[in-house]
Amino acid sequence: MQLLRHLVSILILPTSAVVLMPLWLLHRFGGTWPGDRSMDAMLLQIAGALLFAAGFVLFAWCVWLFGRVGEGTLAPWDPPRHFVAVGPYRYTRNPMISGVAVMLIGEALFFISIPLALWALTFIAVNQLYFMLSEEPRLERRYGARYRAYKAAVPRWTPRRTPWDER
Repeated sequence: MQLLRHLVSILILPTSAVVLMPLWLLHRFGGTWPGDRSMDAMLLQIAGALLFAAGFVLFAWCVWLFGRVGEGTLAPWDPPRHFVAVGPYRYTRNPMISGVAVMLIGEALFFISIPLALWALTFIAVNQLYFMLSEEPRLERRYGARYRAYKAAVPRWTPRRTPWDER
């Protein structure tokens, strides 16, 4: 049952951002499809593929932590039941969204697409507002002083140099 909950939340949220919107943008505005054999295009596409893979690994790790440690999903309607501040969450408060943003930047490079780059920036800006106005106040209400201490010590996006230790 938990696997189904994860799959539904992944299909609705990150799949929309990383698959459906980029496909629509590429169809509507185009991009350079792999096949352009100039050295510059190939280097951008290799960098994009590597970034996408790194973002995917980070995203998948965070989804796993939400299920394993938090006993919930990435969806706001089925959030983790327990506070998750392990793994990449010891360095930054939003590694899952960072992973998705890195995947989007990787896609923009891979397809050499300005519309995809603008979509990545829009995604980041919308999430900045969402976290400031909705997610963080909700987490403060839910976890109280524990979350406030975490929030004071762990940056929203830029990773800490050392892992946060709750003790």
